[in-house]
Parts: sequence; C-alpha cells; structure tokens
Amino acid sequence: MVEAGAQQGSESSLTQGIARLRKWDGIGILIALLILTALLSVAAPAFLSQYNLSVVARQASFVGLIALGQTLVLLIGGIDLSVGAAAALSAIFGSLLLTQTGIDPYLVLPITMAFGLMLGAVNGFFVARLGLNPFIVTLASWEIFAGLTLVITKGYPIRPLGDAFRFFGAGSILGVPVPVVIFLGCGAILTYVLNRTRFGRNIYAIGGNREAAALVGIRVWRVELIVFGLAGMFAALAGILYASRMDSGQPSVGEGWLMGAITAAIIGGTSLRGGQGTIPGTILGALLMAVLANGIVLLNVSGYWERVIIGLVVLIAVLVDLVRRR
Repeated sequence: MVEAGAQQGSESSLTQGIARLRKWDGIGILIALLILTALLSVAAPAFLSQYNLSVVARQASFVGLIALGQTLVLLIGGIDLSVGAAAALSAIFGSLLLTQTGIDPYLVLPITMAFGLMLGAVNGFFVARLGLNPFIVTLASWEIFAGLTLVITKGYPIRPLGDAFRFFGAGSILGVPVPVVIFLGCGAILTYVLNRTRFGRNIYAIGGNREAAALVGIRVWRVELIVFGLAGMFAALAGILYASRMDSGQPSVGEGWLMGAITAAIIGGTSLRGGQGTIPGTILGALLMAVLANGIVLLNVSGYWERVIIGLVVLIAVLVDLVRRR
C-alpha cells in the first residue's frame, strides 16, 4: 500500500511538472533550440566540439547580458536603443581606468558597472521624470555615447589590458567560461527578483497597466529609473567583459548587439507591449541566436546572410507575440 501510494505520488508530480512545462511561454524556444542544435550537429560535426561550444557560450553571454537589461526595459513597456553604444563607451572607460591608473583589475568590473548604471540612469531620468519617449531619448543617447567613444579613442583601440585582467573574459571556472558563469549568475538573480520581490512585481504591474500601477501606490518613475539604470549596468558589464576577452578596449564593441539583444528577448517570450516575459526565456533566446550565428559560420554561409536571417527571426517573433496577445 505504501509503495503504491508513493508511486502514485511520483506519477502525479511528474504529470504536474509536464503540465507546467507545457504552459511555460519558453517551451517553444527550447524546442527550437534543441532542433537547431541537433540539425547542426549532423550538418557540421565540428559544432559539438568543446572549443566550438565554448565559443558559442561566450558569444551568447555577451549579447545575453545586454538582453537581460533589455528584457527589464521591455517589461515596463519601454525600449533602450543605446545599450550597444553604452557597452562601447563603458568598455573604453574601463580600459582607460585600467591602463592609465594602474588600478587593481578586480576593481575595474564593479567601477565600470557603476559607470554603466549612471549612463542608464541618465536615460531613465529623461524618460521617467521628464516623460519623454524612450525611443527618442535612447536613440539620441545612442548617438551621444557612440560619438563620445570615438572622440575619446579617435577610433583606435586601447591595449594591452594585461594578463591578470584577461581572466574575466578568457578564463574558466571548473571548465565553464567566466563570462558564461557571470551571465547565468545574473540571470538567476534577476529571475529571483522578478518572481519573488516587490520590485519585480512592480515591473510587471507597470508594464501591464502604467496608470493602474500608479493608482495603487507604485512609484512608477522610481521603478523606471532603476530599470534603465540596470540596462546600462548590464551593457557596461558586457562591454568590459568583451574588452577583457580581446585584451583591448575596442571602439567598435557593441556593434550589432542591440538587434541581437532585442531579438533574444522577444523570441524568448518578452512582449513589446510590456508586462509579459521571463529571464529564462531571454537566456534561451540568447543561446538560440548564438547557435544560429555559429551555424552560419560552420556551414560556410556568407556572413551577409546573418543579418537577413536575424531580421526574419525578429519579424516571426513579433508576429508570434501579436498572435499570443490576441
């Protein structure tokens, strides 16, 4: 009797788990990722090599960090077009800090993240306190940040950054690349924040209905300010990690990251209208984009087609979002 009851209990738990998995918004992207991985492993045997998987994971982590911040902004019904330029400016700031002051390499990451937080907070101030359109504000700041990057560097990279600092971008922890560890760690923290804290619930509430959120006492402007600040912080973290990987602060850091980040968030289930989306979905979206880009290289497809394919993926994701909303 006891064994039968235990067996029924385990079957019930398994059934409930399968039911929750089927209802999860990210199940579609997970299936797509598994299918794409299986196809590439057959078409290009080198895809499953340890080195190639490491490359894919690192690339996913850089764009994925940007996507984490973009997800938060999309959840409140906004958008941040400046994240790629913010990543570049932050990478240059951190590189100059390291090469010109001789600061401890372990302090460069948190200081650069604070710098990115400030850049994002500037966007948040104009959007949250002055009520300006986030598209216009971040489009303008994109140009400002990109221009400042070129003014400071005159188009030349800042190198070298030193072997000690390279650990953050090129090193590994128990065989896992450090950027991947940081990316997944940030994803885990944000998942907890969105699901288990008042701040996370406020983000969803604002994205669902901004006016109703204000009526129930949520300080909308404060949440928006923090969210844009966090988007800048994650952009800065991605930029300085990439600089560490390349052992140089490149003015071109972040080019193409904006589209990849938005795509990862959207195909991961984040709605452009706000109020709907998950961090695990965004992580899977970033992995899918990295696998797709890597597959194009391995199959010797012209790199020009990558932008075409990504654009098509974005259109499909937006259509799926529209159908889901209706």
